[in-house]
Amino acid sequence: MNAENKGKVVVVGAGLMGTGIAHAFASSGFETVLVDTNSDSLKRAYAGIEKILGDGVRLGKVEELVAQQSMARLSTNGDLRQAAAGAALLIETVSEQLAVKKAVVTEAAAMMADDAIIASNTSALSVTEIAAVVPCPERFIGMHFFNPVHKMKLVELVRGLATRDETVARARDLCAAINKTAIVVNESPGLTTSRMSALLGNEAMYMLQEGTASAEDIDTALRMGFNHPMGPLELGDLTGWDTRLSVLRYLHSTLGEKFRPCPLIIKMVAAGRLGRKTGHGVYRYEDGKPVAGSGLKAGF
Repeated sequence: MNAENKGKVVVVGAGLMGTGIAHAFASSGFETVLVDTNSDSLKRAYAGIEKILGDGVRLGKVEELVAQQSMARLSTNGDLRQAAAGAALLIETVSEQLAVKKAVVTEAAAMMADDAIIASNTSALSVTEIAAVVPCPERFIGMHFFNPVHKMKLVELVRGLATRDETVARARDLCAAINKTAIVVNESPGLTTSRMSALLGNEAMYMLQEGTASAEDIDTALRMGFNHPMGPLELGDLTGWDTRLSVLRYLHSTLGEKFRPCPLIIKMVAAGRLGRKTGHGVYRYEDGKPVAGSGLKAGF
């Protein structure tokens, strides 16, 4: 499937990820329907996509006509069955609850085209288990996008137990059609990116706890020495240490001792120092920006 044959793409869930994914397809020539039962969420998402395109026009990265055509290809709908009718691709981005995801794909699958691909944006739940509730698990795949979608180029394609090679190949072509780079991952806890990022952030916290270096110097080492756009402690503050702790506990239980959460992370979460969203994590924040020199010192 590509933009030329005008297969309909349905994105379920009008949160940050759903908004970004809908923008990616609509701006790449696909008829795109964004679905959510919350009308306010749909309005915010539609406005958000308008803003992304508008910013692109102002920066000279998107032509005005292209922006207008992209918005013309985008629609919203509060009725999943109506939106899914005849769709060639559906990507669910609803909350990370297995029962909710299963309910969405079960309802949608009955209405979609016979050769349609059904995908989940999950980064944690089992693609195999979600696929088990649809009559065509061989056409089910994980398509894990990254936030913000309009800037991040990677998509992890996650093979479930039943996913067939043709589905992987078609999903890879779809990623190319929206200017994304796809990698293929066999279903595994943490996939590739979450697993590596969790391990890196955890080790950075161990180094901070042990007094190897200050928070600022650990982050500077990764930014300047490895060309990472953000240090692991800065990234943990952005993600939220409660989220990081939850991921590490899951990986520890499934993959073993090397993912045991650093005690400093547990201590910070207990203290409510979760990162940017609480105004204080490894660094302190004012108006959403880190305060210079506020990072935890070596040997905290």
